[in-house]
Amino acid sequence: MSFLYETHMHTCLASKCGKSTGKEHARFYKSIGFTGIIMTDHFFRGNTAVDRELPWEERIDLFWRGYEDAKEEGDRIGLDVFFGLEQNFQGDEYLVYGLTKEYMKAHPEMEHWTRRQQLEEVHKAGGCVIQAHPFRIRNYMGKIRLGTAFCDGIEAANAGNEQIDDARAMLLGRERGLVMTAGSDNHLSGPLSSIYGVELEKRLTSIADYVKIIMEKARIGLKVPEERFIIPADFEMDERHLAWMLDENEQDVPAEKQWLTP
Repeated sequence: MSFLYETHMHTCLASKCGKSTGKEHARFYKSIGFTGIIMTDHFFRGNTAVDRELPWEERIDLFWRGYEDAKEEGDRIGLDVFFGLEQNFQGDEYLVYGLTKEYMKAHPEMEHWTRRQQLEEVHKAGGCVIQAHPFRIRNYMGKIRLGTAFCDGIEAANAGNEQIDDARAMLLGRERGLVMTAGSDNHLSGPLSSIYGVELEKRLTSIADYVKIIMEKARIGLKVPEERFIIPADFEMDERHLAWMLDENEQDVPAEKQWLTP
């Protein structure tokens, strides 16, 4: 028996681009047979819905509303709901799991962490970091930046990606032996939603259980169509798809390969 979890999603309460409330998300995932969800709204360097001019503790309370809204409904209907966040740097984004509201209120400096600081401090707090959609390119990004030195694994499949993005991520993950996860990046729950997730052998009792799976590189099944990881035959490489690596100083260096050939 496997337990299905969403690992990447956004609410309209804390993400400016979100369309569904936490409660709406919770009811939808329960209806399609998921065991639980991890709410990862956009944090303050990303597309947050929280006013950046407010006092820090008030901002944290507002940021947690999306998760808390989902958690209230999840407790009522029997869906596990856990907290995470998504932080942006230069278009490269990271899913952070394992922080508490109390920790975040006590660490206003976290808004300005470098990638290295984020990884180190999250580890100290008992959490982990996953690079979200590593090969995604959007108009708000200057280039694809692979931050494998600053995370504990990568999101190999993201339902909001192009197929080529996920196929390349899978090749990178396999080559380097990285922990790989999958998520929907869901902003709107409904009948037309494309839903990915992870399949776990045991039910999570807390976000710490998920962190432990990541850090111990335990088995994670991916609820993703198999064809998602095939390089499309009609794909044509152009400059937008050139990947760069972030070195130990968080500077861009040309990637030694482009992960286009199995």
